[in-house]
Amino acid sequence: MGNFETTTKVGGLRAVDMKFRPIREFEFGELQFLQSRTRLNTPELGTLVPETFRKVSELSNQCVSLFELELRQLIENIKMMQESEFYFRWVSMYMPLRFLESKDVQKYLMDKMDESRVDTNKICFELSPDILFEGKSIHGTNIEHLRNRGFHFMLTNFGGMNSPLIRLAYYPVDFVQLSEEMIGYLVDDSRSLAAVESIVEFASGLGAETIADGVMSAEQAELLFKAQCRYGSGPLVGKYVASRHLKNKKEEKQEDKEG
Repeated sequence: MGNFETTTKVGGLRAVDMKFRPIREFEFGELQFLQSRTRLNTPELGTLVPETFRKVSELSNQCVSLFELELRQLIENIKMMQESEFYFRWVSMYMPLRFLESKDVQKYLMDKMDESRVDTNKICFELSPDILFEGKSIHGTNIEHLRNRGFHFMLTNFGGMNSPLIRLAYYPVDFVQLSEEMIGYLVDDSRSLAAVESIVEFASGLGAETIADGVMSAEQAELLFKAQCRYGSGPLVGKYVASRHLKNKKEEKQEDKEG
């Protein structure tokens, strides 16, 4: 794939188009968090999904420019959700390692939050499992500094074949999102359940909570709850939608009555 431009507008569309899906608590089924997913609109290559553009953008400072655009849109969406009294604890967005290693990362983010008047605890930065192999001491230091400022951090797609458990201790994240690959084997493989239980216990000992990704059935949700994993996302919980289509508790209850 070739290079792409990260401009504010492309053909009248936003350069970045952000959608959100719910992360719910298993015990009561209530929405707690939101996870974002960005599509990139480019002049020459059309609309690109994260699996296509993330790796390419991180070969250069393009990923930093893209992060700044995504942050701007995320802040806009948070303000709109709050104005409509939509409840959520935080909304996540992807943070590239190249941005996290900047010496000015704390000042940049705090300036943006002060300017927008959005609370830092409303944002959770997603980290790729690549940090477990490519991470530097500056990444861990900046994570700690930003957490002290109120931001949250979540390590995503953890639990695959290339996720060394011990390296998780190097980075003080608040949440660990278990991979779809691991969750997919839960019902048919008791060893997968034991692995989930071990990761949940290990993460808990480090002060992090686990979120299961790719939850497709009530049976999986029940097993995860028994394994002390409190939160889940995936087909059972809800798909990615534009922020205007998110429903608050009152709207959900009304739909249940009408259904």
